[in-house]
Amino acid sequence: MSATLETAVKEICQAYGNDRMRMMDIVRDVQAKLGCVDSQAMSLIASEVSAHRVEVESLVSFYAFLSTKPTGKVVIRLCDDIIDEMKGSKQVAEALKDELGIDFGETTADGLFSLEYTPCIGMCDQAPAALINDVVLPKLSGDIARAAVRTLRENPDPVMLVKDLGDGNNSHDLVRSAVNNNIRQKGEVIFADMDPGEGLKKALALSPAEVIREVKTSRLRGRGGAGFPCGMKWEFTRGAEGDQKYIICNADEGEPGTFKDRGILTEKPSLVFEGMAIGGYAIGADTGIVYLRAEYAYLRAFLENVLSEMRNNGLLGNNILGKEGFNFDIRIQMGAGAYICGEESALISSCEGLRGDPKNRPPFPAQKGYLQCPTSVNNVETLCCVARIMEKGSAWFSQTGSDGSTGTKLLSISGDCSRPGIYEAPFGITVKEMLELCGAVDAIAVQIGGASGQMICPDSYDDKICYDHIATGGSVMVFGPSRNILEVAAKFMEFFVEESCGYCTPCRVGNTLLLNGLEKIIAGKGEVADLAYLESLGESVKIASRCGLGQTSPNPVLTTLKNFRSSYEALLTEAVEGKQPTFDIKAALNDAETIIGRKSVHFKG
Repeated sequence: MSATLETAVKEICQAYGNDRMRMMDIVRDVQAKLGCVDSQAMSLIASEVSAHRVEVESLVSFYAFLSTKPTGKVVIRLCDDIIDEMKGSKQVAEALKDELGIDFGETTADGLFSLEYTPCIGMCDQAPAALINDVVLPKLSGDIARAAVRTLRENPDPVMLVKDLGDGNNSHDLVRSAVNNNIRQKGEVIFADMDPGEGLKKALALSPAEVIREVKTSRLRGRGGAGFPCGMKWEFTRGAEGDQKYIICNADEGEPGTFKDRGILTEKPSLVFEGMAIGGYAIGADTGIVYLRAEYAYLRAFLENVLSEMRNNGLLGNNILGKEGFNFDIRIQMGAGAYICGEESALISSCEGLRGDPKNRPPFPAQKGYLQCPTSVNNVETLCCVARIMEKGSAWFSQTGSDGSTGTKLLSISGDCSRPGIYEAPFGITVKEMLELCGAVDAIAVQIGGASGQMICPDSYDDKICYDHIATGGSVMVFGPSRNILEVAAKFMEFFVEESCGYCTPCRVGNTLLLNGLEKIIAGKGEVADLAYLESLGESVKIASRCGLGQTSPNPVLTTLKNFRSSYEALLTEAVEGKQPTFDIKAALNDAETIIGRKSVHFKG
């Protein structure tokens, strides 16, 4: 074991107080400094934080952005979700492979470059895109990708690739990113002007119970997709046994096609943090955690600076805004590439320095969450709404939207449309109105709610986007006449097969079987009975899976079977004389014919 390795690991562990619960930060820093977290590093970490070595290895092996083997100094992660593929990511992939002389999953002989695929990185409005270390390179082409590699060979600092800065705070000195916000429509809630601290000031003039009552009166529902009433969640958390409570902001925006939180974190981070402080006051928490996805690491320094400014202005820290005894602060917890961590209990596991495995429920996080303490996990957009409700009042907030879905909703729209981007629209907007806003012409299908949502057809375009009709966490993907809907569904299923944590059999095995059945039909080898099989299997996976991933992962198959059944039926094959269309007798006899040295006399041709 080298002295350099031992010194580096010990210094990193000490920086986090040798705290077992900060394992995520420790392994991320070791990865950044040493290029991997190898066996020796794992043993050292385990020793320093008083953990079992297997705990460290299980953590490192779980997250996509961590590696047990040395990676290149420059890691190129090309996004390969369906939207990037539609916009030309395959051509970019070929250019990268050719220029680097390696395939995906490999590292160049000189150790300079590693090439990897990664799922949605929150850039579907400017696809195809890639992460080069922590630097985002949007709107790629084959030529741009080649030029980037050549630049990096001369100077392996990805920051050098950013020539034109994006709009808004993307040009901030602590961000300096090529990303564009693409905020196409601002509403009255999220992107409207607000005096910093105004919502918090008004909240502190009330009792915690009154703050919760105001949020409940507004009928604010969680913006993450499930739509659970925010005020009720806070009431449960405040009333749970335990003196120590926590509030966590879920900024792990990993659903394919969504990027609304990226826009908020870039342009309105203080609104998010203010909402967290209000939540902390309401539930009786003194600590808040922002779980920030690894793909948005380029925003971290900027966000830390915003937090520092809020502390300096008395909006965070001790005795906030002169409120004696109200102490509340926020820290940022980085993720490391795992879609499952968008599920609140898996997110909590990750915050605790564990694999992002979902926890059994009950108990729910409001009862026993982070460190077994009552915890409220809220979405980025939800927390923004809280701050505005306290500023303007519940009556003001509830006058927008529909009866069951008050306020506005941020929609991340991408795909076959002329104006992809972020739209803040009142709940109750129809799908047709939304398509007109984004310039989508002749859309044959719209995927609402991300890969785990539903694929709707033109018959549903007059339906409203709200919790009582078509619910969504924000992701909207538009597909035009040239798209093969079943291939889109298969792409979504590939994503779920890859992102399943593997804990429960229904999700781990069921998603693979659903993908196999879908691919069988696409290949023209499906039978009528296969449709009933897929429906039955999909429902079984939904019912028997342990967490939200498995409970929604069959939706690409189930909703396309419901709304695009003719696309399936057009590819079915009738069984001839009881023969299975998937059985190839020639292939089955091939080995035997090779061994015996002659062709079968029974099956010729």
